[in-house]
Amino acid sequence: MSCNLVMNQESTPQATEIKALFDRIAPIYDRLNDWLSLGQHRIWKMMSVKWSNPHQGDRALDLCCGSGDLAMMLAKQVGATGQVIGVDFACSQLAIASARHQRLNPNLPISWLEGDALNLPFSDNYFDCATMGYGLRNLTDISLGLQELYRVLKPGATAAILDFHRPQTAIARTFQQWYLQNLVVPTAQQFGMTEEYAYLIPSLERFPTGVEQVKLAREAGFEQATHYLFAGDMMGVLVITKGNSDNRT
Repeated sequence: MSCNLVMNQESTPQATEIKALFDRIAPIYDRLNDWLSLGQHRIWKMMSVKWSNPHQGDRALDLCCGSGDLAMMLAKQVGATGQVIGVDFACSQLAIASARHQRLNPNLPISWLEGDALNLPFSDNYFDCATMGYGLRNLTDISLGLQELYRVLKPGATAAILDFHRPQTAIARTFQQWYLQNLVVPTAQQFGMTEEYAYLIPSLERFPTGVEQVKLAREAGFEQATHYLFAGDMMGVLVITKGNSDNRT
């Protein structure tokens, strides 16, 4: 695992603040995800891995890998002849991911790398598939992040991007706001992480809707882009496929 790359995203105050936030929440990240989703986040991640369409022997990318859930699921699909690279810009998250990897299944073919989603250290057309869990919303430039993902994927490759979604109906929006303000933030407060998890609310307000994400993905060059909603429209997966020719606008 490498934790000494210089990353473009870190060069802005906003990116530096986001990186520091994810380093701080790393020790409790998995437990809070389990409690606050009633364990459902693991099902959502399995769905995302399936939609990324991994095969035995593939080279797979888990971008913004956090504590490594998606990377380990991917590794089981690509098998011993494949390779998974988990990339994150928060060293504390990578340290936890690496430790979990060694504790749970050290034979899984995973490498952990600190890197910038806006300036990936890989050549063009490098990966057969990719996943991203709760990372797109935190990029300082979502369009550029999608362009970089497009660049490193092989023609025909698919990526699945899991994240929160801002519901379009008034009832669902009201419930989501209640859930975040009355369950998520108070639970985080018990761990001294009120400020860190309160960040979810403004980050979600800025995050493009599923329809907007599809538009951004097509502008980045992806030939196919579909956004799937679930959990009362509060969660979504953007599934994007690179065509065999350059479709960037």
